[in-house]
Amino acid sequence: MRKIFTILAALAAAIVLTASAHAQVVLKASHQFPGGKGDIRDDMIQIIAKEMKAANVGVEVQVYPGASLFKPNDQWNAMVNGQLDLTLFPLDYASGKVPAFSATLMPGLIRSQERSKRINTSQFMKDVRAEIETNGVMVLSDAWFAGGMASKSGCIQKPSDLKGAKFRAAGPTFAAMWEAAGASIVSPPSNEIYNAFQSGVVGATDTSLGTFASMRLYEVTGCLTAPGENALWFMYQPALMSKKSFDKLNKQQQDAIIKAGKTAQDYFEGKIDAVNKEAIKAFEDHKVKVVTLSDADYNEWLEVAKKSSYPRFAKDVPNGQKLIDEALAVK
Repeated sequence: MRKIFTILAALAAAIVLTASAHAQVVLKASHQFPGGKGDIRDDMIQIIAKEMKAANVGVEVQVYPGASLFKPNDQWNAMVNGQLDLTLFPLDYASGKVPAFSATLMPGLIRSQERSKRINTSQFMKDVRAEIETNGVMVLSDAWFAGGMASKSGCIQKPSDLKGAKFRAAGPTFAAMWEAAGASIVSPPSNEIYNAFQSGVVGATDTSLGTFASMRLYEVTGCLTAPGENALWFMYQPALMSKKSFDKLNKQQQDAIIKAGKTAQDYFEGKIDAVNKEAIKAFEDHKVKVVTLSDADYNEWLEVAKKSSYPRFAKDVPNGQKLIDEALAVK
């Protein structure tokens, strides 16, 4: 009998060891973008999930797209508190908690998709990432998304084009510049922009190219100011991880997820130009006029920003002027 108990005990121990060897750390990834429809932001998170599975280090990433796990504005606090492990997140959404994050949706700081790559290695981004990490989150993938302006009538190229326009702005720094150019700021929620154009509540708006296309704003606008080489509008939407979640991983798992984030960033950088072109083509196919800003137009807007958005940010945010100067210094 004692021998049977010994054998059973050994078997139980072996089962526990086997289960332990195959135990999975399950990480939850949430984002607000459509899943399974070719949205590059969902693609990036799915790549991280696939890379972690392929790494075979005992980590599974479960992806919850379309704000199915957390509402967009709730994701930042969930990351900080360790309730959420991973996200791809428009960082400006958390600027109410961390005012410095408004620098990542600031008129004229990025200018072009190519320059965004150089910005990523700048002192500006070192400071932004330091702010992110100070607040308990870390960057896995950098991603800057280009955008522009669209108007129901006429094109927006010079500040004078906005006089009297009813403008829906994406964030406070841009709202300050549009207002300084003579626009009246109106604030319908993003899911109501299409109807707001139809009803005349809004005459113009700014947002990312992807959102312009996914909201089918080519059906209710007459002119798109596309990014080109002189984009006023860029938004930082990185893949992020809670530091509390990261610290629970062993070294092999940490190395694997950092590598997965780099793979997702490489994918983004290799595909974003095609994504931008596809969005612009949707406007052209619907007979919407598409224009870009000349160097002179861009510099004229920059002067407006220097008298509105920039001083407000410098006044309201510790080291705000330093952040602006660091971004503008990148060649």
